[in-house]
Amino acid sequence: MENQTSLLRSRLEKLRTEEPRLRARDQATRLGISEAELISLGIGKDVIRLGGDFKELLQEVKKMGYVMALTRNDNVVHERKGVYDNLTFYPGGHNMGVAVNPDIDLRLFMNEWVYALAVIMRRGKAGDLHGLQFYNAYGEAVHKIYATPESDLAGWASIVEKFRTDQEPIVIEDRTRPAAKAEKPDEEIDIKAFQQAWLDLKDTHQFFGMLRKFGLTRTQALRLAPEGLVTPVDKLSVEFVLNTAAEREVPIMCFVHSSGCVQIHSGPVKNLKWMGDWFNILDPKFNLHLDTSAISTAFVVRKPTTDGIVTSLELFTEEGEMITYFFGARKPGTPELESWTDILEELATSSLMASTK
Repeated sequence: MENQTSLLRSRLEKLRTEEPRLRARDQATRLGISEAELISLGIGKDVIRLGGDFKELLQEVKKMGYVMALTRNDNVVHERKGVYDNLTFYPGGHNMGVAVNPDIDLRLFMNEWVYALAVIMRRGKAGDLHGLQFYNAYGEAVHKIYATPESDLAGWASIVEKFRTDQEPIVIEDRTRPAAKAEKPDEEIDIKAFQQAWLDLKDTHQFFGMLRKFGLTRTQALRLAPEGLVTPVDKLSVEFVLNTAAEREVPIMCFVHSSGCVQIHSGPVKNLKWMGDWFNILDPKFNLHLDTSAISTAFVVRKPTTDGIVTSLELFTEEGEMITYFFGARKPGTPELESWTDILEELATSSLMASTK
């Protein structure tokens, strides 16, 4: 094991010398290991392995004060600054929790949180960056927390001291997540009952239960939706939607998920910028980095609720994996902002007109 670890460390050092700008996820891919295993190669230097109850650990993050929360999947990175507060964890096998704050707004699926590492990233003149990183059983990043210049590093140190565990590098034998179940053939679905269930929705959160009940993938549900409730739009419609929201000062909600966390931004967006294929939001408290080359399909989706229709823009990969989705900022019990509805209905109308030409 030690020989294997030494070999990996040597290969990593060589790779970083040859390609210093290569990100950790890409370094791991090059070495044929997971990101968790890659980062843990720094144990004994700038990485400390943590253990114990990660729910308890998250309750301690408040001691760090103002931090940056990061959740990503393969195609989008969501970064939000704020304070970890108001965490609630629910009993039961699903092991779920929430952090509900104006800034740090998370939905937590703790069964996916398997490994934790405290890291110090040496950045030369930019100074050291202290963080906490969490990974699932396959070594994929679930959530990361980084200190900001306003953070209390004594809080970070106290977390490390309390949750420090055996300092062995992470080794994962099986890094391959089981393939998703094949999509059920349309003819095996009671489409009429499904469409009625959609029309009978009272809350957007009921949508996920409806998919489970009828055994549908999300993109299949959008394809079989009741007439007039889903409109396919151009895959780069996100640029129009966010630019228009910025110009009209319409606050949005942006959701990004990993396997174990959904991270939400609620508020305005202002500074939008293209960098190659990446479309970015670069605001003081909120950054989004979206790889538009991964977007295969995009939809305007309408869901009934007791507060009226709620409208979203949803982006998917070619494999039907959710990338990210956007709503107008709203609280339960209040109708959707008309200004947000207007943006998405303008998009949907122009898309329908284009498709009939």
